[in-house]
Amino acid sequence: MENDLTGLIYESFGQGTHGPDSQSALSLAYIGDCIYDLVVRTVLITHEGGKNGSLHNKAKKVVNASAQADLFDAIEADLTEEETKVYHRGRNAKNSSSAKNASIVAYRKATGLEALIGYLYLDGRYERIVELMKIGLDRTGQMDNRRE
Repeated sequence: MENDLTGLIYESFGQGTHGPDSQSALSLAYIGDCIYDLVVRTVLITHEGGKNGSLHNKAKKVVNASAQADLFDAIEADLTEEETKVYHRGRNAKNSSSAKNASIVAYRKATGLEALIGYLYLDGRYERIVELMKIGLDRTGQMDNRRE
């Protein structure tokens, strides 16, 4: 297997029989949330280092339902048909939880985005994840003040 995180996990623990197409939308969003957070935190720490509290506060401004909904709006036109379908699966999933500090619309958009990120991650399309997040972060300006 390739020397990537998913490949190493599959190699060590076995790939299993449940690929991205067989996952529920909320399972995709579950892993997508982690990957989204990982990308943001990686950008923050590699660009500025800093104290954990400061980094955490900066990450919170980007990793929340409202910011993710804004990012989705910024990349929607760039999605393929397949990506749009995965996003809609996530957005329309019945979820028993709700956002603490966001509207239901923003929360659903964020869940759809997280499902898309999770799908791409499990499918090994890391470059596409980074491409979409870079486009969205650039267009929204969410990471412009990394060095506050």
